[in-house]
Amino acid sequence: MKLALIGFGQAGGKVVDAFCAFEEMIDRSFIEASIAVNSATADLRGLEHVAQEDRVLIGQSRVKGHGVGADNDLGAQVTEMDLDEIQAAIDRVPVHDLDAFLIVAGLGGGTGSGGAPVLAKHLDRIYTEPVYGLGILPGMDEGGIYTLNAARSFRTFVREVDSLLVFDNDAWRRMGESVGDSYDRTNREIAERFGRLFAAGEVNEDDDVAESVVDSSEIINTLSGGIATVGYATEPLNTSGGGLLSRVTGDSPSTPDETTSTNRMTSLIRKATLGRLTLPCDVSSAERGLVVATGPSESLSRKGIERGRTWLEEETASMEIRGGDYPIPDAGEVGSIVLLSGVTDIDRVEQLQGVAVEAQETTADVQQRSDEQFDSLLDTGGELNALF
Repeated sequence: MKLALIGFGQAGGKVVDAFCAFEEMIDRSFIEASIAVNSATADLRGLEHVAQEDRVLIGQSRVKGHGVGADNDLGAQVTEMDLDEIQAAIDRVPVHDLDAFLIVAGLGGGTGSGGAPVLAKHLDRIYTEPVYGLGILPGMDEGGIYTLNAARSFRTFVREVDSLLVFDNDAWRRMGESVGDSYDRTNREIAERFGRLFAAGEVNEDDDVAESVVDSSEIINTLSGGIATVGYATEPLNTSGGGLLSRVTGDSPSTPDETTSTNRMTSLIRKATLGRLTLPCDVSSAERGLVVATGPSESLSRKGIERGRTWLEEETASMEIRGGDYPIPDAGEVGSIVLLSGVTDIDRVEQLQGVAVEAQETTADVQQRSDEQFDSLLDTGGELNALF
């Protein structure tokens, strides 16, 4: 699937940078263009893989390159003002080669949180290609303002895109990890999970051909509205020397029998679905799904993929569960990617909105009390006149 990636804000830019690094590592081309948009000069300078000419600084007349200070209303305003600057960068993209746009943003900050929905609305008005969002939720312990930003942005972003893929930072935390290490690791996790999904249909000239190709239309038909989450599970292949039986029969120890391959693939699909999703949810609430098996073609069981797909149909009570394989020659593991779309039973989103409502009410109360105390402080009972 050929994508134009647009990283909005600090988190969005870093994730797009990680996507570009991941594409280089797997040697599969799925990024047609990568653009970073920010209101802070320093954040743009910190990128390594996005070309200098594809880094767009917005809001210079308002914030002078210093960012919007977690004010997503201001982030939306400066984006609206400078849409022409962003469009100039997009105009250099060969849109006729694109399958979709993907706007990546952290939803807790200011620039990406406020600007990403504005850009999504703009692109949807101009282009016929799907416009997807990848929203990153802040941790619940990051502060009330970031939770409030995320809840407001989430409600707007999901309305303006064709589908909103979500990654929940809280679900991927590790105890004792520094903030910098945590962000670097989660950025790599995002790039690997979503990157493998989007790269599934892209092959090089000498690659193995999939038995059931997962092309862009399969992904587009699955991502047809609402909220989406991705699961991923892998298992290393046994490449060590075989035992006595394999030496006698001449069988390769790295090529399991059909029953083993079938059971392994079915198990991996279940593990990807019921394990750690990018956004934890009740799987049964999914409207559509896509199962992709990855690994060396000789280790991918068609029967296992079909059994796993059938199991997911039963779990979701949906008839729109697609499946296919993504051969990776010489890979040392087999894996399964599961995309669930149109999910509705999501505790994390309900929790986010509940905390945000409380934060909004608290902010209003604090502001009112502060105004009253300030008026009281300056009240002299009419005994002192102001200068003018």
